[in-house]
Amino acid sequence: MNIYIHTQGARIVREGRHLLVKKGEDTYHTLFVEKLRQVVLFGTIALTPAARNLLLRHGVDTVFCTRGGRYLGRFANPEPKNVALRRRQFTVLDDEPFGTELCRQIVTGKLLNMATLLMRVNRTRRRDEPRRAAREIRSLIDTLAKADSIESIRGYEGRAGAIYFGAFRWGLQQDFGFCRRVRRPPTDPVNAVLSLLYTFLFNRVYAAIRQVNLDPYPAFLHTPDYGRHSLVMDLMEEFRVIIVDTLTLSLFNLKILQKDDFQLEYPPAPVKQTEAGAEAAADITSDPYGHMADLDCREQFDLPGQRMSDEIARDGIEEFGAGKPAVKLTAEAFRRVVENFERKLTTEFHYPPEERTITYSDSLVAQAALYRKVIEGELRVYQPLLLK
Repeated sequence: MNIYIHTQGARIVREGRHLLVKKGEDTYHTLFVEKLRQVVLFGTIALTPAARNLLLRHGVDTVFCTRGGRYLGRFANPEPKNVALRRRQFTVLDDEPFGTELCRQIVTGKLLNMATLLMRVNRTRRRDEPRRAAREIRSLIDTLAKADSIESIRGYEGRAGAIYFGAFRWGLQQDFGFCRRVRRPPTDPVNAVLSLLYTFLFNRVYAAIRQVNLDPYPAFLHTPDYGRHSLVMDLMEEFRVIIVDTLTLSLFNLKILQKDDFQLEYPPAPVKQTEAGAEAAADITSDPYGHMADLDCREQFDLPGQRMSDEIARDGIEEFGAGKPAVKLTAEAFRRVVENFERKLTTEFHYPPEERTITYSDSLVAQAALYRKVIEGELRVYQPLLLK
């Protein structure tokens, strides 16, 4: 069970073998710790020492985010005990042909999913733009098969992303101001929801990776760096379209989210001078762009600069919102997004690698386990999950 707590001013206390979510004298929820897999806390949520200890003792992945969804950190559970597996993860980083082929498989899956979604849009909206974009992306897949380095694969992935998001707006039945992917801060409702849902997905993929005892840091497509969960970002790629992008279109097209569910948050005023003439200290608690604005922050999330050349970056994906105000969800709309994200993850589908029916939540773990088999040499080919 995965729990999201976003009632501001709430506190989590221990009562025997259970946890209670309380605000004042009122109890909002009773949490049975043995059933919990992940708890995500948004904003001002107090956690008593006894509750913290119970979560750690049961190995519950406990994640801390700002009120608007920006990832802050998590409790560090015990490291995986399989030393041989972790050693293997780091050893293969020096095997360039192995890494190139693995990246090719991951990116091919992502590009196929992009093309499939755009063709769905083409059939539903009867627009030529998504069809042309899908055709361009499929042509990149053919070129990708001949790529001889990870760097060139990153370039093709970046180019495909620019094409894809350039056509993504045609999947929306109303104009919400989206024309390209904009990060830090998101400057329209669609980008705001994409950023928030990518944060949710990041947390779930991280938990899946730890569940199969993989180290979340060493990987290939996203350059390993200090504090960067590169493997989490690699395995997110095939799920971005399948889980987040399709859900985002549904949230807007089914009118679960509408324009009045969003509000603007402006940058802070210029720093004031004190009487002595010195600059006043910045108010870091206000976090003006923390609300869904920093999903792709340099410490935790993927940067376009990691995988795209300057030429590709100019093709339609903006890293910054050019000084525009951040767009964020209202509290009620935020709750609806959380509920529908969890509903999406409990949706069942046929899982080809194991020829059985599983949920999208289970598929995150299954794909992480598949990746582990490739790292250990049990399988030669990583089979990405494809959108049907």
